[in-house]
Amino acid sequence: MSAPAADRELRAETVVAARPPQVWAVLSDLDRMPEWSPELVAMRPLLRGGLRLGQQYVGINRRGLVVWPTRSVVTALDVGRAVAWDTRSSGARWVWELEPTADGHTRVVHRRPVPRRLTALSGVFATVLLGGTAGHADELEAGMAASVERLRAAVEDGAASA
Repeated sequence: MSAPAADRELRAETVVAARPPQVWAVLSDLDRMPEWSPELVAMRPLLRGGLRLGQQYVGINRRGLVVWPTRSVVTALDVGRAVAWDTRSSGARWVWELEPTADGHTRVVHRRPVPRRLTALSGVFATVLLGGTAGHADELEAGMAASVERLRAAVEDGAASA
């Protein structure tokens, strides 16, 4: 039996014309995350100490007139290569991975797996306020594609002006 559409792993990727350390320097500044994400308005740390395992963030999201907070905890961190956080209210994990390519560039993969399942709260919220869970998952995946492209442009534009 296949997983419901909303529970499927969402994925987007691109190749950035820069080396992984350059991409990581931009990606790991999570205050800038709203520049990439069409749905995220703000992402702020709740604890001192910067990006680290166990760091908690509050995210403010917006879709049309609907605004909602999320609380996330960094659950994986491989400096220069990958970062992931779990959003407790939805059950989703957000993963960013960097991989060097043979030509000296960086493949950026952005994934949203759902390790267990989406929470009941997430299902009710998406159904009542966002038009349905599967539809919102489709929008999230399109937003992830926009996010990786915006990150690519920011890094490449920054490299060109440096």
